[in-house]
Amino acid sequence: MSYSTQLIADLKALAEECGISTSYTAADGQHTEVSIRTLIALLAAMGIHLGVTPDEAEEATGDPEGLAAEIAAARENLKNEHWRAMLPPIVVSTQGRYREVLVHVPDGSEISIHVELIGGDCDGDMRPLAQVEHNVGTRTVDGVVMGEAAFAVPEDLPLGWHRIVARSGELRAECELAVTPRRLSTADRFVQNPVSGVMAQLYSVRSHRSWGMGDFTTLGDLAAVCARDADADFLLINPLHAAEPLPPVEDSPYLPTTRRYTNPIYIRIESIPELPYLDADELIELQKIADEFRATNLTADEIDRNPIYAAKLAVLHALHRVEKSPMRQDAFDRFKEEEGQGLIDYATWCAERELLAEGLNHHANEADERAELIDFHCWLQFICDEQLEAAQRAAKEAGMSIGIMADLAVGVHPGGADAHNLRDALAMDASVGAPPDGYNQNGQDWSQPPWNPVEMAKLAYRPWRDMLRTVLRHSGGIRVDHILGMFRLWWMPRMESPLNGAYVRYDHEAFIGILALEAELVGAVVIGEDLGTFEPWVQQYLEERGIMGVSILWFESQGDYPKPPEAYRRLCLSSVTTHDLPPTAGYLAGEHIRLRDALGVLVNSAAEEDEKDMEWIRKVLAAAAERGYFAGTELEFTDFTTVKREELTDVAALTEGLHRYVSATPSALTCTSLVDMVGDRRIQNQPGTNKSMYPNWCIPLTDADGKSVLVNELAELETFQKVAGASRR
Repeated sequence: MSYSTQLIADLKALAEECGISTSYTAADGQHTEVSIRTLIALLAAMGIHLGVTPDEAEEATGDPEGLAAEIAAARENLKNEHWRAMLPPIVVSTQGRYREVLVHVPDGSEISIHVELIGGDCDGDMRPLAQVEHNVGTRTVDGVVMGEAAFAVPEDLPLGWHRIVARSGELRAECELAVTPRRLSTADRFVQNPVSGVMAQLYSVRSHRSWGMGDFTTLGDLAAVCARDADADFLLINPLHAAEPLPPVEDSPYLPTTRRYTNPIYIRIESIPELPYLDADELIELQKIADEFRATNLTADEIDRNPIYAAKLAVLHALHRVEKSPMRQDAFDRFKEEEGQGLIDYATWCAERELLAEGLNHHANEADERAELIDFHCWLQFICDEQLEAAQRAAKEAGMSIGIMADLAVGVHPGGADAHNLRDALAMDASVGAPPDGYNQNGQDWSQPPWNPVEMAKLAYRPWRDMLRTVLRHSGGIRVDHILGMFRLWWMPRMESPLNGAYVRYDHEAFIGILALEAELVGAVVIGEDLGTFEPWVQQYLEERGIMGVSILWFESQGDYPKPPEAYRRLCLSSVTTHDLPPTAGYLAGEHIRLRDALGVLVNSAAEEDEKDMEWIRKVLAAAAERGYFAGTELEFTDFTTVKREELTDVAALTEGLHRYVSATPSALTCTSLVDMVGDRRIQNQPGTNKSMYPNWCIPLTDADGKSVLVNELAELETFQKVAGASRR
């Protein structure tokens, strides 16, 4: 049995109405139709259940008449939901551009509608909305004949969050109005006067006082060193999102339990004001613990987060029990009030995980223990906030114009706090990933539940706004990982192959508009990581909205040749490498190929991959040499067109020349990886692997000889000085 052409057409129409693309162009250029099975599964993940399972749909064993009726009912309900609401949940407008608001009332009713301005000099002002021509028919919804009218949002409203209020007789409705910038202005000064910065994996950077991994105080120290000794105007770091509330914890900063709140593992214990008030025995024990972990700062051994976090948590619990001064208690209370229910929900999730781990569920004192743990996890975020603020202050006082630049991961762990607390906004039965391509013929599953575009609109995008405000509070900029996901994402049914996926579209005007608004309000620059497969108009749209792109030297080309520096984008963050590639020293040595070969993840033979890789490296080095970027070194007159990998021995000079290449671009921001500034070779992350295959995100900072490098030693290193000099604008 098979479904009729009409039934399939109606199913596809429903999917498209929900943003699910029913076909796509594959990596090989082939037009590919999404299966009926996938459409049924992804609609169900969005909350639209059609009475058949994906397997029944695939085999066409479900009742065709019943399925047709369910599809018709679902499409009707989508339209009726729109007409039932007097106002939409939110209106996202762009300053200076025409935007309509559709209002629904019983047919023939009079309507009055205005905007209430919030904040600034105009706070409390009211602006009427003018009705505009809108010729549509009526619609009967729930037995009531409804009419639809259109009103124009004034184009000169001030930026910010305002309120639309509509009245019709005794009916009243209101919704939020986001007036977003036509173009984010924060990058303009850097387009005119480009600057450089440094990117680092914070956990890998240690000082004499660290507990085996980088922390917030190290962050401030690193920012000061980079500003003073490398003329850096920003420090781009890995995501600081919170992982699990107690060990074992996830190593990857890109698979957090929440993106809104911060990982307490980065707290510097000694910077907490209550520390001196621990009792004498606790202080003695603290010193022993600190000395034990500080000894590991001098080794190149992999970072093991679990014992570090366990030790910190034990001390943090003791510090939380110290009586706070009235001033400190007031500050903590204000923090909790400002963060609101979101903080309580997150802290409650953490507390319940601890109770479960400690076996205290149904314990006689469970209620008291639970309340104390909720307060504890709120307090941890208060301490994180204080120490992040101090790090940003240190960066700015050292002379950085931007300071700390945060990184926003693309998603969250499916079993984490956000997956629980924001489940109404997420499609929990779907997973984000990538379709099959030349690098991974089976596609990729990132195991992260995506935003549900239908539900996010109903929630007025509040989870997105709350997260952005928290991440931007103590940072001068934000890098948004896989910003293309705000336009479309590859979804697959959870626990199924990426081969069974489809692209799901998002309201990019809303997501990007809100991102630009929140950044503009705090003066932060925004970098959208736009590497990968995308439609050409996407980069143009991001540029028009003032969102910077990302260019990596090894990926930039014009035809078969490296892109010349002057051809790089201006509104862009450009760099030699990225955290998903080896440091330049390791890349030139082919470390990535050797590792992938050892792990058995190469598509072609190692020899084929090596030759292909070297062919491009030769072209890039030749282009750098032609421009004179190796002048003053022994490489100045080298013919790179025939060079062999084993002949690339002067890695310091090569690294220096490649950074001169990038610094010569017109890009508003250029970025130097800290691992390149110390000659490190080891790979921080090998995409497509897990911990059993490679210690991703656990590699400490080391020099060319594999010796641990501490933050206070950086400025003394010759490599640091030379690469910093080559990177100056």
